[in-house]
Amino acid sequence: MKLGVFTVLYGQLPLEEALDTIAAKGVEAVEIGTGGYPGNKHANPHELLADRTKLEAFREAVASRGLTISAFSCHGNPLHPQAPIAKAFHDDFMATIDLAAELGVPVVNGFSGCPGDHEGAKYPNWPVAPWPNDFQEILDWQWSQKVIPYWKEVGQYAAERNVKIGLELHGGFSVHTPATLLKLREAVGDVIGANLDPSHMWWQGIDPVQAIRILGRENAIHHFHAKDTTIDPVNVHRHGITDMQSYSNMLDRAWQFRTVGYGHDAKTWADIISALRLVGYDYVISIEHEDGLMSIDEGFTKAVQALQPILMKEPLGEMWWV
Repeated sequence: MKLGVFTVLYGQLPLEEALDTIAAKGVEAVEIGTGGYPGNKHANPHELLADRTKLEAFREAVASRGLTISAFSCHGNPLHPQAPIAKAFHDDFMATIDLAAELGVPVVNGFSGCPGDHEGAKYPNWPVAPWPNDFQEILDWQWSQKVIPYWKEVGQYAAERNVKIGLELHGGFSVHTPATLLKLREAVGDVIGANLDPSHMWWQGIDPVQAIRILGRENAIHHFHAKDTTIDPVNVHRHGITDMQSYSNMLDRAWQFRTVGYGHDAKTWADIISALRLVGYDYVISIEHEDGLMSIDEGFTKAVQALQPILMKEPLGEMWWV
């Protein structure tokens, strides 16, 4: 396994300065935003693909610091019911696939998207209850008419270019649990897998270790985010896990994102790392920093310090004691 980081936390720095800062922490891999909600401050795929000189300078900036690119990330809603919004997200995602293919980056991360509830809708609709029956009808229509057809087309395009798609299981989108990820994977193919982030499992009441085992048995984990979550034992009873308050309202929220080790202890994270190895995931653990109680540098540094002692870096040998 390698330790990596999602570079958007240093989006305020020029690329080379951000890479210097990251490399100095002892990190080996970077996940770079290329559009959508993370933005493209460090890698605009349209510009890089159009200018070979810029592309080679980008490649050299990463390689010269001993880093590898674990994934490009283009998280958006390509199924948004407003066509111009959907098209912008889609165009960035497709350009990101092309950029990944050009540079030999094996994974492009993103969201599944969430459609509206009918063809003329203006806003996404995320059904989360089976009754009244209208919700089931909406969900069936979304999957049969929007989610599966879209990802079949995009998945084929990516597979032809030897690029895997890592969908983040995130509330608010059609794919948000291990079951919904596997449902889409069954319909589209193994080009679809998870960019598994335990922070989103915890707030949904899902044990990340079990999520890893469920997805890992199907070889359906393409990438992994390291981010923590705390559940407030008082506020959760007032607001529930679907708390709609702003993330900035940390004192009153039911749950909040934390840096690694500030939501769950080292044993829990060691269990997660062990589960990943158990199912054969031996790729990058990519730190995502979204802790509202820590500065960017402090949160990132503490995550590195928490993960470095528990990562398993050496290849497995034979069980000499068997």
